[in-house]
Order: sequence, then C-alpha cells, then structure tokens
Amino acid sequence: AAMAGFVRELERRGGPALRLEQRAAGGVGCVVWDAALVLAKFLETGACPLARRYVLELGAGTGAVGIMAATLGANVTVTDLEELQELLMVNIENNEHLVTGSVRAKVLKWGEDVTEFQPPPDYILMADCIYYEESLEPLLKTLKDLAGPETCILCCYEQRTMGKNPEIERKYFELLQRDFELEKIPLDKHDEEYRSEDIHIVTIHRKQTVGAFP
Repeated sequence: AAMAGFVRELERRGGPALRLEQRAAGGVGCVVWDAALVLAKFLETGACPLARRYVLELGAGTGAVGIMAATLGANVTVTDLEELQELLMVNIENNEHLVTGSVRAKVLKWGEDVTEFQPPPDYILMADCIYYEESLEPLLKTLKDLAGPETCILCCYEQRTMGKNPEIERKYFELLQRDFELEKIPLDKHDEEYRSEDIHIVTIHRKQTVGAFP
C-alpha cells in the first residue's frame, strides 16, 4: 500500500499538464512541494533560456522541476538518493512524450564525488533543499564541486518560521555567501498564478576571483 501514489497535475502554458506521481509513504521527497511548483512555473516564464542547456536538479524528489525544464528543451539530469530513483523513473516515463530536450535520473548524494556530472551544468535547480542542518555542509560542498564560473543556480525555498528553520536558513545563506553571490528574483517576475509572498527564488553564481587561478 505504501506504493500507492496519487497524481498531481501541473499545468503547462505550452500544452498538456505534467502528471506527477507522489507517494503516500516515504518521507519528504515523495510529494510535490509548493516551492517546486513555483520554480517549475518560473522556468516557463522564459527568464532563463533552457533550450539545449545542460541542467542538473538536486534533491529532485518527484522530478517536477527537472521534468518541466526538459519540456522546455533542456538536457536534464534529475538527482536524488537511491530510494527516490523509482519514483523519478516513473515520472520521467509518464511525461516522456512532453519532453523536447532529454531527461534522466541518477543517484547523487550530497557531499560525495560529482565527477560523472561534469562538465559543470549551465543550470543547477533546487527546490526546498534547505531544511536539515546536517545536510547544509554536504549540500554546499556539492554546489561548489558542481558549479563552474558560468553556472547559474536557481534555488527556490519556502520561508518557514517554525522551530529551527529560520536559523538553518540563515546559516545556509551565510555559508553560501563565502563562495557565491546571491540575487533574489522579485515576486513580480514569478509566474502570475504560482507565486507566494513566503516562497523565494534566488539566483546564485560563483564569486568571480579577480586574477586568481581557479
């Protein structure tokens, strides 16, 4: 019964909706979070040209964001832990007919070797990846290992005011700013319908070191 999924439809501007299976059991990766919807719909605004670009999604969960990018012409690798691969494969298969780029799923554990994901992607997508304090350091290591000077990281997150969340968020952005520059995308640039005051999209780029060797 744990395998019983329920389908979430995500409308697209340019054709039939994405059909995303979720899982009733199996933790946070198994549902389509609001931040994933907001980021997926932001991609559709065309603010970031995705056609023929190499895109990597971290902590992809159901794959909503990465699959949306693939329908916009990107060559996408959606990544998550081993236990989410089956769900990712199902969703890739369900939406394959809408993909105009390409999409594949791979295991990527934050903090571990990323050689097989090189050269650096044009875009790294992350929706709601900051909520465990113990995963901050590995996540930052992975971002540093993956991002090249031209890589644009799009991080979408829901601001949560419960418990340790604000502290974790603050720490994450503090650590991130050692190596990266951050810029918030104004709300009026988000999709008109899929937006919310407490869901933020930030673009992140590696700091350019002047005259230094990489």
